Amino acid sequence: MNKRYAELDFTDDFMFCKILYNNPEITKELLELILRVRIARVVFPEKQKQIELTANGRGIRLDVYLEGDDQTVYDMEMQTTPQGDLAKRTRYYQGMIDLNLIERGAAFRELKKTYIIFICLNDPFSKGRSIYTFENRCNEDLSIRLEDDAYKVFINPAGDTTDLSEEMKEFFKFLKKEPSDSPLVNKIRDEVYKARRHKEWEVEFMTLLARDQMNQDIGRAEGRAEGLAEGGNMKLYELVSNNMLSLTNAAESAGVSVETFKNNMLTCGFNLPE
Repeated sequence: MNKRYAELDFTDDFMFCKILYNNPEITKELLELILRVRIARVVFPEKQKQIELTANGRGIRLDVYLEGDDQTVYDMEMQTTPQGDLAKRTRYYQGMIDLNLIERGAAFRELKKTYIIFICLNDPFSKGRSIYTFENRCNEDLSIRLEDDAYKVFINPAGDTTDLSEEMKEFFKFLKKEPSDSPLVNKIRDEVYKARRHKEWEVEFMTLLARDQMNQDIGRAEGRAEGLAEGGNMKLYELVSNNMLSLTNAAESAGVSVETFKNNMLTCGFNLPE
């Protein structure tokens, strides 16, 4: 069941994006907390960053895309449900981010350091760690780093927090909806409360929800149509196989060439007429 706008929390994608895009100081603090580095300033190149560079026009919508004044690109994604394709998604995101930088005129040597960060609510690798950081290294000698400046970080609030700072422990409690109290958590909580009263955002959320529902309905309708069409084709295959209908007439009814119809028949396990 979809949540009502007034029920959205920081871990909901829409709220996550709105809070961070409209509060750069909170975003900076969160990045510093996760990466344990100091960042002087962050800049959002454009709101709701969209990257579309693939040949077929398929793009990606990055949750929170921003750049630091230290020539570093950051992408933060909220992941609330377990998914087995996270590793491949980071690979895809990395490629799209790099292509976007190249499109903007950067030479290969000028590609910026990038951090792709997934804030997960479940352990993505089932190893009990609270933070998983990946970089490219040589398998034969792990001391040799590729130094391509590409890092992937996965945050797991369900992991062991023994070695974490108190601030990070509080943030993890907040993600797990446990009682928590820290300056950053309180700032985020206050912004969530304010956002729930933001009427324009509520209208935007409802519009997106309606659009998503419409797309789902279209997808289900197309699936039913495809199912009906396939069911009709199966009847044609049966008639042709039993010499009750010619290949030419059956292919015409299915709207395909005779050769395609024959291949489809064989794929579905029917014998061609003698």
